Amino acid sequence: MAEKRNIFLVGPMGAGKSTIGRHLADELHLDFYDSDQEIEKRTGADIAWIFDLEGEDGFRKREEDIINDLTDKQGIVLATGGGSIVSKNVRNRLSARGIVVYLQTTIDKQVARTQRDKRRPLLQNDDPEQVLRDLADERNPLYAEVADYVVETDDQSARAVANQIIGKIGL
Repeated sequence: MAEKRNIFLVGPMGAGKSTIGRHLADELHLDFYDSDQEIEKRTGADIAWIFDLEGEDGFRKREEDIINDLTDKQGIVLATGGGSIVSKNVRNRLSARGIVVYLQTTIDKQVARTQRDKRRPLLQNDDPEQVLRDLADERNPLYAEVADYVVETDDQSARAVANQIIGKIGL
């Protein structure tokens, strides 16, 4: 039997990685993982609490370890945390161990999709839109660098994006 391929979703918070990833996994009969959910499951603590206690650096170290573990699996769809891509080790693992799809979205859509979400520590401030712009400046080139495919998510349903990804990859 042929080895099952992995699909790794990268992109900014609010791009729809988790929702689209679930649809993609269902369509392809693959296991779905979300790196943030895995961190919470393994630590028994939520992301915001880890950020408060260990800072962003501590969280990123945990994230890197989890992504390393998950990318060793076969036949998975993985939704990565938006900031995981900053790590060169994470970028290398994603590139080497599967197909990387960059889910692209606009700042306006990110703001709309994240404005009521209190589970995003980096946005708990007076100007989340500016934070998103700053993160985009830093991270968008890294998403593009690691991506095998780029898919725009703004005006499509999660199911439509999942089907577009399947079409692009040729599965």
